[in-house]
Amino acid sequence: MSADAISYVILLGFMYGSSLLVSRFSLSQFDATTYVSARIFLSAILFLLIFIFSSKHKIPKDKKLWKQGAFLGIVGTALPMSMINISLKYQSSGITAILLTLGPAITVFLAALFLEDEPLTKKKVWGIVLALSGAVLLIALGESGLPDVSRANPLGYLLVLIGMVGGSSSVVYTRKYMIGEDSIDVTGLRMFFAALTVIPLSYIFVKFDFSRVTSMGLVALGWATVVGTFLGMLLSFHNAKRFGATASSMHTYVVTIVASLGGVLLLGESFTVGMFAGLLLIIGGVSLIYQKKRNVPAI
Repeated sequence: MSADAISYVILLGFMYGSSLLVSRFSLSQFDATTYVSARIFLSAILFLLIFIFSSKHKIPKDKKLWKQGAFLGIVGTALPMSMINISLKYQSSGITAILLTLGPAITVFLAALFLEDEPLTKKKVWGIVLALSGAVLLIALGESGLPDVSRANPLGYLLVLIGMVGGSSSVVYTRKYMIGEDSIDVTGLRMFFAALTVIPLSYIFVKFDFSRVTSMGLVALGWATVVGTFLGMLLSFHNAKRFGATASSMHTYVVTIVASLGGVLLLGESFTVGMFAGLLLIIGGVSLIYQKKRNVPAI
């Protein structure tokens, strides 16, 4: 990756990592789906204000763009945000962040299936297998990252996996079909359809309860909304367009550092030897995927 790409990747990783931290804190005051609904709704409002008051950006009228925005909103936003935030009920922000480092491996696999310029090689296959072995180790050890939980609920791992597949799918879709589209137009539609999906479902199944929310909870919600959702989604779309599907997914390593260290220092979470071993396997696998070597035959 170029130095320019690295700076954008680090910035996005910090934005998402800090958002993951405040989300873990917020779940003591919000139901997970209510929290996600509030974040998406407030972000959608911010984009609506841009469309209303900006002279450069108006509500898009292209039907094709609306359909693409619907896919990104439902599969690439509503699904990952809901699954990842709900997973925090079962495990720490650190363990969730470690699992998220599988994202580049999943993105590479999907990119090989749908993008002609990113073929699957033998080295990439071995890298994916090695990375997955790290996740398997975490599952086998039952790591939760929570000091008061002896063994993790496997549902937490499954929720993160589902979320990652949705997120990686949106990155590949963006790279394949939407390179020339405007970031604000696309992300605004993305938030609209995400809100249209999550808010009704949240109301039907859990209603909306804000009775436990404190001023700190509102501050955390504001940070996650503006930094993790509004600005984060804009930067994520920009990175996918500019640097490609695989490079844009590398921010998950920064997410892991921010969420793991922050979880230990600020939230009293634990970081065990097993978690470290699983992280090393995942990083080793993804490093193998991205290791450059000439004349590697595609399969």
